[in-house]
Amino acid sequence: MQRLYDFIRRHPTWVDSFWAVFLFGLSGMQYAAMLHDSSHAERLASVPIYVGLCLVVALRRRIPEKMLLLAIAMGLAQLAFDVRPSAANFGMLVIIYTVSAEGQRWASRTALVGGLCAATLSQLRWPDSGSHGAFQFVALTVIMTVPFVLAWVLGDSMRTRRAYFAQLEDRAARLEKEREAQSKVAVAAERARIARELHDVVAHNVSVMVVQADGAAYVLDASPDQAKQALETISSTGRQALAEMRRLLGVLRTGEHQEAGEYVPQPDVQQIEDLVEQVRTAGLTVDFRVEGTPRPLPSGVELTAYRIVQEALTNTRKHGGPDAGASVRLVYFDDGLGLLVEDDGRGAAHELYEDGGADGAGHGLIGMRERIGMVGGTLDAGPRPGGGFRISALLPLKPAH
Repeated sequence: MQRLYDFIRRHPTWVDSFWAVFLFGLSGMQYAAMLHDSSHAERLASVPIYVGLCLVVALRRRIPEKMLLLAIAMGLAQLAFDVRPSAANFGMLVIIYTVSAEGQRWASRTALVGGLCAATLSQLRWPDSGSHGAFQFVALTVIMTVPFVLAWVLGDSMRTRRAYFAQLEDRAARLEKEREAQSKVAVAAERARIARELHDVVAHNVSVMVVQADGAAYVLDASPDQAKQALETISSTGRQALAEMRRLLGVLRTGEHQEAGEYVPQPDVQQIEDLVEQVRTAGLTVDFRVEGTPRPLPSGVELTAYRIVQEALTNTRKHGGPDAGASVRLVYFDDGLGLLVEDDGRGAAHELYEDGGADGAGHGLIGMRERIGMVGGTLDAGPRPGGGFRISALLPLKPAH
């Protein structure tokens, strides 16, 4: 049975041709029955008209508009040659349904009007012998229009249904494209975030390593102990940078799960003091103060605070001059965390920060503003009147529950 259904779906014209032959056979039986009481003209015109109406059924899916015109022509020929309706006239209902479901709009409207006219004209041409009076004529005409109207309504509803499902498919395709676009945007944003994180990690830690390496080379002969201490700092800083880079690059791995212990936790506010101590070891004088009552903060606020201080101290170390000093203040307010990082060196030009930092990679004040914007904070940065640079930030927070 399933094979039969598949065959019908694959060969609709063959199925229509079968029904056309079936209707022609029924019409032939009717033709044989009326030979004794029909005129010569009716007998001559009947066969071509039956063939034309059956051809309409056979080719209705291939060329519906042309078959509609053929059906109208056959109907007019029936009226002209007085060929009484037969089983082949069922093809008119079939073509009305087909055109209203699949044909062009003009053809659909023409089919509806043609069906209404066919019912009226057939009643006028072959009136019912048992009907008397105008009321019965109108009633019979209305009844005869019902099949034509019903065929048109069914076809039009099928057209509407197909259009609805086509809209659903189109909408689903658009939503899928939007999801793909959003995924690409999310991937690009994640890559940008990783790039900023890598910049912060590499710029800070490599800078410390370079300073320590230069110092170790300078005091290697005169003070081996200081050189050893510098090398230990280089090793510690390199390990920390490597650990953070592994954590950041780990998000690029797909389809793999690692143990939680293999990832280094994100930096937080408590590690700012370790960061300051690391910078001091590299030779930069830094004054660090905490005001207010420390308390747990949202992880995003803590990471943002750490990265801002890290970026600011890195820029001070690069551009503040050999004798530059810096100060870092953390202020816990009731509704926010304040950051103030200042240095007294010559500093870098403000335009250099705006253009993307001293390395020109696009991660200076722009990166800071992006980070602070993600947590809803504010940033104020610029040269100090007496020299140096000043970075002030306010990060809003909510008490941890």
